[in-house]
Amino acid sequence: MEDKKDILKRVYIVYACICVFALAIVGRVFFLQFVQGSRWKAEAESLTTREIDIEAVRGNIFAKDGSLLATSLPYFEVGIDPLANEHITSEDYEDSVRLLSNGLAELLKEHTAKEYYSMIMKARAKNEHYKILARNVSYKDLQRMRKLPLFRLGRYKGGFIWLQTNQRERPFRMLASRTIGYTSDSGKVKVGLEGAYDSILTGVSGKRLMRKIAQGAWMPINNDNEIEPQHGKDIVTTIDINIQDVAENALLNSLNEHNAKYGCVVLMEVATGEIRAIANLSRVDSGQYVEDYNYAVGDAEEPGSTFKLASLLVAMDDGRADLDDQVNLNGGEYRYFDRTMKDAHPPKENVVTMQRVFEESSNVGISRIITRSYGKDPKKFTDGLHRLGFGEKLGLSISGEGNSRLKNASDKDWYGTSLPWISIGYESLITPLQTLTLYNAIANNGKLVKPMFVSEVKDKGRVVKRYAPEVINPQIVKPETVKKARIMLEGVVKNGTGKSMSSTNYQVAGKTGTAQIAKGRGYGKDKNNVTYQASFVGYFPADKPKYSCIVIVNAPSGDVYYGGAVAGPIFKKIADRVYANELDIHNAVNVGANPIASVPSVKKGFSIPAFFAAERLSFAVQGDANATGVALLKPEGKGYQASNSDPAKQLRAGVMPDLSGFNAADVLFLIENAGYRVRIKGSGAVSKQSILPGTKIPRGTEIILELAA
Repeated sequence: MEDKKDILKRVYIVYACICVFALAIVGRVFFLQFVQGSRWKAEAESLTTREIDIEAVRGNIFAKDGSLLATSLPYFEVGIDPLANEHITSEDYEDSVRLLSNGLAELLKEHTAKEYYSMIMKARAKNEHYKILARNVSYKDLQRMRKLPLFRLGRYKGGFIWLQTNQRERPFRMLASRTIGYTSDSGKVKVGLEGAYDSILTGVSGKRLMRKIAQGAWMPINNDNEIEPQHGKDIVTTIDINIQDVAENALLNSLNEHNAKYGCVVLMEVATGEIRAIANLSRVDSGQYVEDYNYAVGDAEEPGSTFKLASLLVAMDDGRADLDDQVNLNGGEYRYFDRTMKDAHPPKENVVTMQRVFEESSNVGISRIITRSYGKDPKKFTDGLHRLGFGEKLGLSISGEGNSRLKNASDKDWYGTSLPWISIGYESLITPLQTLTLYNAIANNGKLVKPMFVSEVKDKGRVVKRYAPEVINPQIVKPETVKKARIMLEGVVKNGTGKSMSSTNYQVAGKTGTAQIAKGRGYGKDKNNVTYQASFVGYFPADKPKYSCIVIVNAPSGDVYYGGAVAGPIFKKIADRVYANELDIHNAVNVGANPIASVPSVKKGFSIPAFFAAERLSFAVQGDANATGVALLKPEGKGYQASNSDPAKQLRAGVMPDLSGFNAADVLFLIENAGYRVRIKGSGAVSKQSILPGTKIPRGTEIILELAA
């Protein structure tokens, strides 16, 4: 009996333990389900769903005339959820997929219809909820896909899924590409205007909810974003695309002709400091020239003879030198301690005026003027150079400005020969843009203005910020010093090393430069250890300066390497084209005369410039001179009759206008500003358009225009 009692006792104990354990499990389940259930549910969802950032469309970068320099075009990743519609029969689904595959093959031409069909059906057989069908699909092709069988049913019945990405495009390709710049995907690398104005261009990201599916892939839960992104603002640069094209081609042709290493050109408006053109080209291993570095902004080198203006500005402003002062050139050679200063050519006369020294760019003459003026007080000379703005950065809006350096007499590397060599442009580091800024100040009557690259910020076509010219120093030297400097610079072109720059139509003022650049340690006597940098910097027209310009050509090959022979012709080509196209810098030729001319025909174009041109030519115009769109001016009697149509107003009203006859720049500006997309084929004027005039068009529609000469 005792054995049975022990057995029953043990059974009761085991049973009790089981009951306690079961109750513990039930209690734990209850706790997890009702007490911590929301927490674990949230954690589970976090592993299968997430919000991703939707990149905002980056703002546009425009040239001065409204031409697009950089824009973001939308591209799409397109996929399908083969399991989206649970109510469709297998037979009907297969028929729909065949029709869809035929459409995809015809539209995309990446796979055959059979391959598309196989991709979709295999994904359906594997119970996959997302199968990518195409990447980098254009907006136009996406709209066509919406109309294909199955896809026309939408996200939930047809399984049509798409994700938008944006790609940066430059319509003018290489033109000013380094100045336009870029930003890296990580945002850590910021170059040029894209980098400097990144916070303005970027916009605000949106949000989209994604769900994790098989094999770690993610697909959007909805076709619409949970939070729509806000597009970035646009910036309007100071660059004139026509002048930019001229500058870049003139530089490229010269670099090819002289097989040079690299070169740069900058054209700046005198009064404002606005950069109208900036080109930087360097030779790569293939022998081609590309824009891969902004030499004008970042390349701090010994400037050579163009620096001689700064030296004489200081001496004249301090009252220690004047234009008529006599200088002995000593046969074109002069010894300073253990070094001999030499001129490029023996002088025709030994004793000449300072004016003549500058015109002929005599190293000996300039160095003797400065050493006799400041030999006992070199600090006063370097202090004067600092007053001109050298030795410090300009504080440009774009990053990458080179570290300039101007020696002081207290520096450890100041030698007995430093003063004469600094006076002729050596032992100092100056960027091309810093040199140009000084010459621009002389053209601007002594006012030193900061170079500027951007004039406006726009939001949906509305100006939200304007940048005013920034004055660094209202008067760098006395007004009488400025006048003397302008006489010297005009003399260089009339009588000196810049004679090749003389023109019968307008006068140029400027300075040639030929700097020796050491390849290794020091210059020495080995000519193979030295290369040259040719330059010309000046302004035009000399009597009423409108533009200043600097040209640098590094390491031209052969025996032609002087600034007047290599850089001068580039300057002249640019100046000639600018002068020919800008009436306001021409001297009037018809004052007091009756012009004999018939009323010319005027093609379609912006109304305001057309009215302005007609007014300057003294032709009457009938019509609205304040029209915001474009106008066709028809000759009528002694004047013009403007057409009543205003395509800008039609586009804003969502109606397609007649664009035949307009040029690419005009239609790009009009269509993009009105909120539509445009694709242009060919060159010349618009001959065909993809949407008929008078058709209603929703925002975002792509308009295809065919141009013909």
